[in-house]
Amino acid sequence: MSGRGVERVLDMIEWFAASAEAASLSEIAAALAMPKSSTLLMLQSLAERGYIRRLANGEYELQRLPGEVSPDGRNYGALIALVSPYLSEAVQTTGESGFVAVLEGHDIRYLNKVLPKREILYDRDIGRTRPAHKVASGIVLLAAASDAEVDGYAVAAGLSSEDRTALESSVATARTAGFHFNAMGVMEGAAGAAAPIVEASGKAIAALNISGPQSRFISNSDRICEVVRETAIAISEELARRGRRVSKGR
Repeated sequence: MSGRGVERVLDMIEWFAASAEAASLSEIAAALAMPKSSTLLMLQSLAERGYIRRLANGEYELQRLPGEVSPDGRNYGALIALVSPYLSEAVQTTGESGFVAVLEGHDIRYLNKVLPKREILYDRDIGRTRPAHKVASGIVLLAAASDAEVDGYAVAAGLSSEDRTALESSVATARTAGFHFNAMGVMEGAAGAAAPIVEASGKAIAALNISGPQSRFISNSDRICEVVRETAIAISEELARRGRRVSKGR
C-alpha cells in the first residue's frame, strides 16, 4: 500500500473515532473526499479486521480502535500489545516468570511469556494447552463464569467427584480473593498464581499468570499474589478506559 493509502486508512479510522453516529458509504466518502470505490474497499478491509461493522441498513459504525480487544476474541495481538508492559513490570517486581492465558473451549492456551533475568527460573512450553481445572489461569477464568458453566465444564471434562469438589472449592476461593494461588503446578516443582483480566463489559477475557520454582514462590506467595491481583486490575482498568473512549467516539 502506498503512503497515501496508509494515510487514508488512518484518516478513516480517526474519522470513525470522532463520529458519534453510523454513516452510509456516500456520507463517509464525502467526508473523507474519497471515491466511493476506494472507500468501499477500505471499509470492507476494516470490517474484516473487526474495526468497524456494517449494519443491517447498510451503514457503518465503529466497532473498536486499534489496540482494542476484538469482541470475538480473535485479536490476541492487540491484547498482547496492551498487556505486555504490565506483564514485564510484574515479572521485574516478582522476579518470576509471567504469562498471559485465554480459555479456549475447555483448555487454557498461553499467548506469550516474559522470563526474569535469573539463572534459576520456571519456563513452560506455551505451544501446549492445559486442562483449565489444572492451572491457576483456568481456575480464575472458570471462576468468572456462572455456576452452570462451571458445572458444564466439570461434566464435559469428565471430572471425578473428588476433582469436581476440588474445582468448586477453588472457584469459590478465587471469586472471593480475586486470584488463585496454585502451590502445586502441573509441572513438578512449580507453583503459580493468576488473576482475571476483565474487559469493559465485565467479561473476563484472559488471565495474568506469574509462576516460579515452588519453594521460592511459596516463600514469597503473599507478595506475588498481590502483584498478580493488582496488575490484572490495572490492565482491566485500562481496558475499561479504552472501552469508554470507543463509546464516546460512536
